[in-house]
Amino acid sequence: MQQIETLADVEAGVEQLTARDHRLAEVYRITGLPPLRRQPDGFPALLYMITEQMISLSAAAAIWRRVDATFHPFNPAEMAIATEQAYRDCGLSGPKLNAMRALSIAVADGTLKLNTLHQLDDMTAAANLTQIKGIGDWTAQIYLLACLGRPDAWPAGDIALQTAAQHVFNLSERPKREQMIELASDWQPLRAIAARLLWAYYRHLK
Repeated sequence: MQQIETLADVEAGVEQLTARDHRLAEVYRITGLPPLRRQPDGFPALLYMITEQMISLSAAAAIWRRVDATFHPFNPAEMAIATEQAYRDCGLSGPKLNAMRALSIAVADGTLKLNTLHQLDDMTAAANLTQIKGIGDWTAQIYLLACLGRPDAWPAGDIALQTAAQHVFNLSERPKREQMIELASDWQPLRAIAARLLWAYYRHLK
């Protein structure tokens, strides 16, 4: 599977995974087919991902409405020179505004070429993203999964995935990032499909 572009791609991946892992087969029995979870790629997508890091979806949505009102149509060169107060007025924390500014500068000066990431392998594409201060592995993997459709992207630091994995593997505590990478090793090269199943299972748990 080269990319996950359609719900049919998700279904094909689920069939492969559930045939070889009874735990995911049980998850699938409970959740049904998970959503496609594709988003447009590009600069605004990364800005939104920075917004939603480590906060609730409702809080991120409220902040993003202000970011959109302030900075649309999201010109990197203009955002690179915007004042700190303009960012703070959107409700962004210091780390988030610094990450947005660093991203804006990198895109504006060509350090980060977002339009060529689709040509790179997963590891190289993620490394290009994480060179930007404030963009960590979680953001990079979510971008690969949701925006580039990579079938083996694995946001191991995602708390919802960790919580779902705790229940699926019957663990006494929520696994950390390193353990999540180990737990998912058998799901390669379809970890992004497993992530979709576990996110669906997390919604079931909630």
